[in-house]
Amino acid sequence: MREIAWITLFFAGLLETGWALGLRYTEGFTKVGPSVATLAVMAGSVYLLSRSLSDLPLGTAYAVWTGIGAVGTVIAGIVLFGESRSFVRLLCILLIVSGIVGLKLCSDA
Repeated sequence: MREIAWITLFFAGLLETGWALGLRYTEGFTKVGPSVATLAVMAGSVYLLSRSLSDLPLGTAYAVWTGIGAVGTVIAGIVLFGESRSFVRLLCILLIVSGIVGLKLCSDA
């Protein structure tokens, strides 16, 4: 059951990336379609996070969720919007991924 919780958490993190990207298209929640879609993805992300908490420690799950969302958003920004690919920026992404992996490996869950 814990492996299912980790998989659920992974998808929650991917949805977090989705709603972060969606915010760019809402134009301050003035565009109805993108706003509704972003809110739906946001709700799905939080729902999946809450489901994973039945088998994972809160602190670990929250840190992994935000880490996946942050890394996914930065990578999407690089790929979709031509944001900086500087060495330092990529190194920082690697550090976040290392932290996510470390929390997974050191988790008692």
